[in-house]
Amino acid sequence: MNMIDSHCHLYLEEFKSDIDEVMNRAIQSGVSKFYLPAIDSTEMEALLDLERRYPDHCCAMAGLHPCYVKDNYREELQYVRQWLSKRKFAAVGEIGLDFYWDRTFESQQYEAFEQQIEWAIELDLPIVIHSRESTRQCIDVVKSYKGTGKGDRLRGVFHCFSGNAAEAEEVVELGFFLGIGGVITYKNSGLAAAISNVSLDNILLETDAPYLTPVPYRGKRNESSYLTYVVKKLAELKNKSEEEVATITTENSNKLFKY
Repeated sequence: MNMIDSHCHLYLEEFKSDIDEVMNRAIQSGVSKFYLPAIDSTEMEALLDLERRYPDHCCAMAGLHPCYVKDNYREELQYVRQWLSKRKFAAVGEIGLDFYWDRTFESQQYEAFEQQIEWAIELDLPIVIHSRESTRQCIDVVKSYKGTGKGDRLRGVFHCFSGNAAEAEEVVELGFFLGIGGVITYKNSGLAAAISNVSLDNILLETDAPYLTPVPYRGKRNESSYLTYVVKKLAELKNKSEEEVATITTENSNKLFKY
């Protein structure tokens, strides 16, 4: 079974002591690629170092995470732009809006989101959208580009999709994928109902490791080998074999990232 973890932060401190074991477990379980979303300038070297250590498996992104849009966001954006000018990346991400903790930098988050979308369009790269407590707003931002000439090139994934069924349908209509991870295994998350009518053709697998660990390991550090639990749950929901789920979602990742 061949799987792709379309969103994992395996370069973070949580993995410093055993990253080789974590990678080996994932590869042995069938994970062939690991897409590494960026956070901010303080973590970029660690991200790129992991890609250098596993060049056949790890694929770097560049971007400014909305939770790290602070007073220095313009300098952080310039840092992202410099990296995008230096080399090829799999995507611009993760970018978007996050209104979970506070909305102090709400206008700056919008500015950073839209600027990075512009760069993705310019460079013909997909975007990876973070939309915690802001699914509606992120959909509206993407919609504002559709129907314009430059918006025709805009594509990507709503990472860790947490919207409702109507919003899931809107995301699909926009030509975007839904990133589905460990939350699908949580009994009261509502995610299974939200994606009940979404075809596997519109879904990417992800872990968001070290976060959002699936059952039966919920509460512990997440890692990419646990992607098998997401596949199992999706297979149950969609009445497909686990092999079918892995094959279709892997094709989807390859189609989106082309990297």
